[in-house]
Amino acid sequence: MCQVNEELPSLRESEKMQGFSRKCCKCKEGSAAVVIRAGDTYCRDCFKEYFIHKFRAMLGKNRVIYPGEKVLLAVSGGPSSCSMLRQVQEGLSQNAHKKLRFLPGIVYIDEGAVTGQTPEQRLRTLAELRALFQATGFPFYMVPLERVLDLPSSVLVAAVPDHGPSAASYKAAVDKFLQAPDADGYQTLSAPESPVSLNVQEPQTRMLQQMLDSVKTLTAKLDLLRTLRQHLLVHTARSEGYSKLMLGDSCTRVAVLLLVSISLGRGAALAQDTGFSDARYGDIVCVRPMRDYSAREIAYFNHLFGVPTVFSPGLDTQTKDKSSIQRLTESFLTKLQEDFPSTISTIYRTSEKLQTACGASSAVDPCHRCLLCLCGLDTSAGKASAFQSTLISEQLSQTRISSAFASSPGPTSALGQCCDRTGVCGGAEEGVPCCSSSRPAERTDLSSLLCYSCQLTVKDLTSVERLPQYVLAEARRRQRRSEMREQISDFLLPGDD
Repeated sequence: MCQVNEELPSLRESEKMQGFSRKCCKCKEGSAAVVIRAGDTYCRDCFKEYFIHKFRAMLGKNRVIYPGEKVLLAVSGGPSSCSMLRQVQEGLSQNAHKKLRFLPGIVYIDEGAVTGQTPEQRLRTLAELRALFQATGFPFYMVPLERVLDLPSSVLVAAVPDHGPSAASYKAAVDKFLQAPDADGYQTLSAPESPVSLNVQEPQTRMLQQMLDSVKTLTAKLDLLRTLRQHLLVHTARSEGYSKLMLGDSCTRVAVLLLVSISLGRGAALAQDTGFSDARYGDIVCVRPMRDYSAREIAYFNHLFGVPTVFSPGLDTQTKDKSSIQRLTESFLTKLQEDFPSTISTIYRTSEKLQTACGASSAVDPCHRCLLCLCGLDTSAGKASAFQSTLISEQLSQTRISSAFASSPGPTSALGQCCDRTGVCGGAEEGVPCCSSSRPAERTDLSSLLCYSCQLTVKDLTSVERLPQYVLAEARRRQRRSEMREQISDFLLPGDD
């Protein structure tokens, strides 16, 4: 047994050397340049054909993007999103086989304000990305994350979607597009000519930094940042007239997101968070055409064919594995993938079979959607559920803490001299404000408007008032609407009628 174990590394090395010396498994002629999996070796040309075919087959199989539609590509500068941009660019070329037929645009969200970058570093990154986007000829939008503070409340309201796609309507749209005289109208789009600038004010940057600094854990910071980024992407797509939002989530990213969502209590929304299409916003449908590629395949393609990328650090860059749930899950899957190469693909195939437990996005009442993620609320559980047990335990803990503070004597009283024991003001002297004006404002309760996962994120905030104003405004509107509904509940007909 010792002799076998000693010879095992040499056998593995010989297998690796033999893998690189094999012929291409497709054309059987060219020398293998890429080894994706055991037995899957491709030469340079066959690998490019395989990579392009997988991208266009993913779009053609789902038939979500109609010909002539405006599609906004969310590009972060990373390997996956830049590879997606290259696929779209080549798919719209004149000599492309099975040419793509939509009108693309590019959006980049600058998150330098929350990652500790200086204005000079942010401008340098914007200049590199601008040169990259101008080379494509597509219109592009470079939006700083500070714009999320000025979003309207309508971004948290799912618009009424159009009729769902069908085979007959898709075929009719293809025929209509091919018969149109300007079928290649995407070539007339041009990038805006404007100087590179941050276009943000210092108070906005400071306010955004204070909001994220008020979050206690890195896990909640990353989850809140992901939600705010998605809101800004959806608002940009709506304001610029795009009906589809294309994300660059790879297979590895989807597998990590699946386990992270389960750990954060987002099990009811897994199908929307990891599926190919996400229609929770109604008029804007998010698609993930890169979810069939592993990070290894994307890295090979970018290296062999010179796909440029621009690195921009994130909140979890160079952090320890145990600094957040997201970072720990990614490290765990990456290390497990080294010894068990089918780990990522197995988790990814599982995500394809998931369905949402809260009903279709279009069928969910807007009042029964989460305030932040816009998924259906998963908090309406039975009395014997684990969720209700957690709530009861939390309420009992808060009751004991409150009673302990109330029973302990203190030098100061919560009420002033002008208020009686019931808290009713008896009238202060003229020119002297009532003592109730100096009391701290009550904490806004958003628990009834959030799903279980978003409740955990908001609990890590030191103050709910740190959230953007459009979130608080929508919360007040929903609370007023709920109160009004309770007042007129006796005059409303049942839902079945």
